[in-house]
Amino acid sequence: MGEFNEKKTTCGTVCLKYLLFTYNCCFWLAGLAVMAVGIWTLALKSDYISLLASGTYLATAYILVVAGTVVMVTGVLGCCATFKERRNLLRLYFILLLIIFLLEIIAGILAYAYYQQLNTELKENLKDTMTKRYHQPGHEAVTSAVDQLQQEFHCCGSNNSQDWRDSEWIRSQEAGGRVVPDSCCKTVVALCGQRDHASNIYKLEHY
Repeated sequence: MGEFNEKKTTCGTVCLKYLLFTYNCCFWLAGLAVMAVGIWTLALKSDYISLLASGTYLATAYILVVAGTVVMVTGVLGCCATFKERRNLLRLYFILLLIIFLLEIIAGILAYAYYQQLNTELKENLKDTMTKRYHQPGHEAVTSAVDQLQQEFHCCGSNNSQDWRDSEWIRSQEAGGRVVPDSCCKTVVALCGQRDHASNIYKLEHY
């Protein structure tokens, strides 16, 4: 009877170990995914960062990289603690899990509470950057980023094409009679921005 209970306990322990190992593998992969998003943002979307007035958005990408790294380290630690059965490692692992869980709750609450405010702020910052820095001396990176943004996402302006009416460049002689930049056009050719008809430009109205 005692031998049967011992085997049952051993079997249960082994099953628990493999269950925890599987969980930690998934946890590690989730951390890798989060880190990859942060690196992808910094590597491939870094051109758009110049359009944002606030450094908060750049910091967010770095936070994703750090958070992903922490989650991956925690996953590896969990695997080691599970198979080596060291209580100190297990305690540290569960403390890190608790901290990550609490931070996720806080991040979720803040994201829900400030989403609309951040969305409005982002639009206003983007519009301000477009109208004041587009085609201005020393802001070549902004000009290139705006053109790339409008062509890639098939849009014109931050909210809509009328945003460009406030542009310092559009109001100047250098614009050559354009009412929107050429990058708003569905087919980009020189001076195509002189006509802002829906058949010519990406006239999607976002409010």
